Amino acid sequence: MPASQPAITPALAAEDCVYITTVGRVTGKPHTVEIWFGTNGDTIYLLAGSRHDADFVKNAKKQPAVDVRISSTQFSGTARIVTAVDEDALARRLLLEKYIPRGNTDLDDWGRDALPVAFDLRA
Repeated sequence: MPASQPAITPALAAEDCVYITTVGRVTGKPHTVEIWFGTNGDTIYLLAGSRHDADFVKNAKKQPAVDVRISSTQFSGTARIVTAVDEDALARRLLLEKYIPRGNTDLDDWGRDALPVAFDLRA
């Protein structure tokens, strides 16, 4: 059986922002955020500057099933807080390498202190 194609193409990975829709932990209504992202395989990484206080983080912790949109491409996924040291470093590196060359040079504190969150996409 041939290997499946990655869901996230290089063109999608190069987009500026991803749209993450979580289920509101109080209202039960969809809550969408536009946010910077990095990718590795079929995993999307975000850095939450407000850490565990970010609404999308609180929502995802209560209900990890999420919808993800990059450009006009939709995915379903499962959110998780990154806890492994190597994956934490990977998430930070991916985002800093993507956004610093785009003129966003004052990202040291964010790149060091933000909470890495992963979204594992399903086929």
